[in-house]
Amino acid sequence: MAKKEIETISLTDSFKEFKELKKIDKTTMISVLEESFRSVLAKIFGSDENFDVIMNPDNGDCEIYQNFEVVPDGEVEDPDRQIALSDARNDEENPDPDCEVGEEYTRKIEFAKFGRRAILNLRQTLASKILDLQKDAIYTQFKAQEGELVSGEVYQVWKREVLLLDDDKNELLLPKDQQIPTDIYRKGETVRAVIHNVDNKNNNPKITVSRTSENFLRRLFELEVPEIHDGLIQIRAVARIPGERAKIAVESYDDRIDPVGACVGVKGARIHGIVRELRNENIDVINYTSNPQLFIQRALSPAKISSIRLDEETKHAEVFLRPDEVSLAIGKGGLNIKLATILTGYTIDVYRDIDNDGEDDIYLDEFKDEIDEWVIEALKNMGCATARAVLHTSRQDLIDKADLEENTVDEVIAVLKAEFDEE
Repeated sequence: MAKKEIETISLTDSFKEFKELKKIDKTTMISVLEESFRSVLAKIFGSDENFDVIMNPDNGDCEIYQNFEVVPDGEVEDPDRQIALSDARNDEENPDPDCEVGEEYTRKIEFAKFGRRAILNLRQTLASKILDLQKDAIYTQFKAQEGELVSGEVYQVWKREVLLLDDDKNELLLPKDQQIPTDIYRKGETVRAVIHNVDNKNNNPKITVSRTSENFLRRLFELEVPEIHDGLIQIRAVARIPGERAKIAVESYDDRIDPVGACVGVKGARIHGIVRELRNENIDVINYTSNPQLFIQRALSPAKISSIRLDEETKHAEVFLRPDEVSLAIGKGGLNIKLATILTGYTIDVYRDIDNDGEDDIYLDEFKDEIDEWVIEALKNMGCATARAVLHTSRQDLIDKADLEENTVDEVIAVLKAEFDEE
């Protein structure tokens, strides 16, 4: 077999390999091939303007034609663009005996004649263009999927992030701050997450996934609860403290469907799978309502609220509860009230509602002339919004829970007692 034929076959096979490996559609592949040929021709001849590159869309074969201006014999100034009249009429491979000066003469070019270096250059150019196309395709694909659920196999575990590979071997990065605190990763295991962010800095796609995003909880519910997937139940709000606790507000568009019951499942069958995926993160599912007072009341469950005062302009809520309900409303480590705040969008302050048997009470804000404002705020933060609420709380609790000095607490108690003694 001739050397030229060997090189041509090698080149054709290379194109097939690229096409099969990268899964590029035919139209794009033909365009990339033409651009690659033109790029190499421009390097060899200084320009590709007087070349026609014709690609066969069926098999990727390429035909190249070089166009010359026919000039009188002896007047050729640019042999890459001009050809003498006698040469055009007597060309060995493609003679044109009828051509005249000033006309265009076209000669077919065998790319293999340019040698192995040109073919190598073409392969490198093609590989580079295909790599760029592949990166663009990956970026476009995953950018459109931000917030969606994805699975990947743990390939490498580092101190600050975990590298996952999806079914197509695309790299997914799971940073430490997007991992559930109790997560443990082992090479080869499958991990689920949501696509958190996709950027393409310097044409190098970076796909970041998350297991702490509220969208992760949303997608898990969509996966486990058919009614959510089908649109019969809508998730209206989500609040999460990853690995600890979460609250989710749901609403049904069908009066026959109990949204909370559907999400929990028979004997908790549906929600248990989600809890396991989230490393035993406790999940409260509540009914959504557009009534802010009722929504706040449900969000603070299991605490039972006595009354609520709302400022809808500032999105602030003052919630009053019996003393034995305050700790339930706040929750361990303040988790319950923090999640309720995130879920409802209201800043929530919790206060003790003391039954004074008809006795008058006074809000602490009325004592700003006698008690420093920061002291009042410290007392309100521990649930004491009124004078009698403070006086019904032990001195030691005021010192410990409000983090106040003993003499400050004694001064406050004296001021409040004096007010009622005067009455």
